[in-house]
Amino acid sequence: MEKKTKNPLKSILTIVISLAFAGFFLWVALKGLDFKVIQKSLSKANYWWVAFAACFGIAAYWFRAIRWNLMLEPMGYKISNANSLWSISFGYLMNLTIPRSGEVARATALYGVEKVPVDQSFGTIILERVVDLVCMLCFLGLTLIFKGDVISSVYKNSGADFNPNKIFFIVGTLLVGAILFFIFKKRLADIPVLDKIIKFIDGILDGLTSIFKLKQKGKFILYTIGIWVSYYFAAYLVCFALPETSGFTFDDGFLILVVGTFGMIIPASGGIGAFNLAMKYGFMALFISMGKSGEVGGEVGLTYSFISLPLQIFIMLVMGLISIPMLAKERNKIVAQKEFTE
Repeated sequence: MEKKTKNPLKSILTIVISLAFAGFFLWVALKGLDFKVIQKSLSKANYWWVAFAACFGIAAYWFRAIRWNLMLEPMGYKISNANSLWSISFGYLMNLTIPRSGEVARATALYGVEKVPVDQSFGTIILERVVDLVCMLCFLGLTLIFKGDVISSVYKNSGADFNPNKIFFIVGTLLVGAILFFIFKKRLADIPVLDKIIKFIDGILDGLTSIFKLKQKGKFILYTIGIWVSYYFAAYLVCFALPETSGFTFDDGFLILVVGTFGMIIPASGGIGAFNLAMKYGFMALFISMGKSGEVGGEVGLTYSFISLPLQIFIMLVMGLISIPMLAKERNKIVAQKEFTE
């Protein structure tokens, strides 16, 4: 079987498009901004809180590394938590160059030090993404419950007629639609276009149900909670670094985490631009709900993003760059042991 070679043009095009996304969103976010206001806020920031937030950011790496080990156990692999950590770190580093390339890089790195087949470890990474999606939806639910007034304020400020019953109607319609979908799923599968959608949904559900096949379900759930609690505090604690946001409540953190996650989903290099824009609009909504100026909220949101995003990128760079010699050292050790046994 002929091995497929990587197309360098495709990689270059992906990077160019990613940079274009970053540039466009950054331009939209910074349009009409008074940089002196941002500079003044940054000069007043308490960066000890940022360092505290960084501890939680790194903790999320460790929790994810241990959880990955648990996911590979049913397949007969007992990997080192350290190798898991450095493989994950290397994957995140690759995401800074080519968006979404980190998943393959992570699985490949693990194969180099633990000899876990790439296709099997990649399958667990896909499952991770499904679990993360569920956790993200849980935080979105918490945001809707505790910060529904923010959505209400945005509607009222835009002149639209906000009616909570509309939300219940939409949610109810989706639930009824989901029930009908599962009832008539086999008949719908006869339609080619719908068949692909059904298979995709079934794949997600299979991934979720496979969690129950894990040997240590309790630990898996515990580490998953640990990951997302770490994400939450990594995002929320940065608020205490700025005088304008030091009074933000615990439930304000739900909104900040959700908005920031949406910003990072967009395939822009390192989330640059997209994250900044998301924070700008998210903080505008928060300030409007508090009866404050939306314009000021946008400036504060950008200031927050200029601290939070560089922090995330810094952690990715440091952990990723450390992972390179650590993985190389482990591979050399494996080669030396192989040569010794031969």
